[in-house]
Amino acid sequence: MDDLEQKRLPGRFETVVDAHVHLFPDPIFQAIWRWFDQFAWPIRYKLTSSQIIEFLTSRGVARVLGLHYAHKPGMARQLNRYMAGLCRDHPQLIGTATVFPGEKNAVDILKEAFQMGLTGVKLHAHVQYFAMDDSVMYEIYECCADHNRPLIMHVGREPKNPDYLYKRDPYETCKAEKLERILINYPSLKICVPHIGADEFDQYRRLLECYDNLWVDTAMVLVKYVPNFRYPKLLDLRSNRVMFGTDFPNIPYAWDTEIRQLEALQLTDDFLVGILERNASEFLSIKM
Repeated sequence: MDDLEQKRLPGRFETVVDAHVHLFPDPIFQAIWRWFDQFAWPIRYKLTSSQIIEFLTSRGVARVLGLHYAHKPGMARQLNRYMAGLCRDHPQLIGTATVFPGEKNAVDILKEAFQMGLTGVKLHAHVQYFAMDDSVMYEIYECCADHNRPLIMHVGREPKNPDYLYKRDPYETCKAEKLERILINYPSLKICVPHIGADEFDQYRRLLECYDNLWVDTAMVLVKYVPNFRYPKLLDLRSNRVMFGTDFPNIPYAWDTEIRQLEALQLTDDFLVGILERNASEFLSIKM
């Protein structure tokens, strides 16, 4: 919690897109942080959504991909309206929609969100208790594919917290082999799996090589904060399918720790441009 932080991004990084930033209304953020304080790690930056966007952009981050997810049925419409409002107030923000898989009128909820200008969809299997091959997921995949909206899904098995009251075991619902079937069945659907698919890193390295509709982000992986993982080497991954992301603000360390880890790898300029900007631009089908 007391590691040093810089006031700006390194000068070498001209355009940085943070593709993994959480934005929620204040009461939901407070509930999330209470859970983290009790069961996970201390949150260093307890900021409002507007403060988060201003914090990052004032330090040199060019664009922020805002992520959220509905914790129960009936929340998604309100959350999507909230995200759309943030996008209107902050042009640097790229907003995503959410829906609770299986809730009534899920497709209509997504269509309304797309009409409001939200760029993609975020889901979280650990929180929303779905498996990728559940029948309720098919309408979501089809809706995203039909409207050319990418899907960001936390479907890695980790971090599996022993203090979390799981309704379904993520080691069963979040197997990489399940995702492979989705990639095959929906070849036009762009999917990003955060955290490089932790902890099935080898499996995701193979999937990235095999499927052009799969991306990953680096959130909390470059830092190697979670213990007992066999972390992948960034240079072993398909370079045009990896996006930079931080998990801000739900991190215990300095905001720029991940970018400093990236800087220390001494990557080529082309590799860096891809991870920091170009790959996100392709995934989101927008110009940065």
